[in-house]
Amino acid sequence: MFNGIIFNQGVITKIQKRPKGINIFVKSDLKLIKKDIGVSVSCDGVCLTLITISGKVMEFYLSDETIQRSKFKFLKVKDKINLELPLKYGQKISGHICQGHIDTVGKISNIKIIDKSYLFELEIVKKERINLIEKASVCVNGISLTISKLTRKGFQIWVIPHTFKLTNLSTLKKNSTVNIEIDILSKYVRNYFNEKK
Repeated sequence: MFNGIIFNQGVITKIQKRPKGINIFVKSDLKLIKKDIGVSVSCDGVCLTLITISGKVMEFYLSDETIQRSKFKFLKVKDKINLELPLKYGQKISGHICQGHIDTVGKISNIKIIDKSYLFELEIVKKERINLIEKASVCVNGISLTISKLTRKGFQIWVIPHTFKLTNLSTLKKNSTVNIEIDILSKYVRNYFNEKK
């Protein structure tokens, strides 16, 4: 489990194709050693298991299921991804509960700079919009953010300069794709009331 507060990024150094998936190699400054093999790491919001580490380069395996549900189907060498280690017991949760289970891929439809902040407008598939709630949390590329407004095709988020600088949101342009994890609490509540009908 993660909380969507990003302090680290990594760079894709290699993508190795497999019969039913890929292995990705990520270079970062995360403080991990060989005994950490098996730990979960949020990679642009996707919970992946560390399988090898050599110096500053980590290796992860992605199944076809993960690739199809995420923006990793478009991944390229030199891409920057947001990284987060799992929460530890007693650690402060500054964001919200993020599972690392991606619901869908979103598309950036517009970016506006207003004063020193950034207003992003995102589009997502129709079937996932039902779980969006204004002022609720949403995880975008592993970052805990707040839905400021619902739109006809998705939602808007405000990004402060600090978050913009520390994450790969600074690399996004119109039509860029992002990983979206909708707040699990909103999905639980909707599912509960649907069952009560």
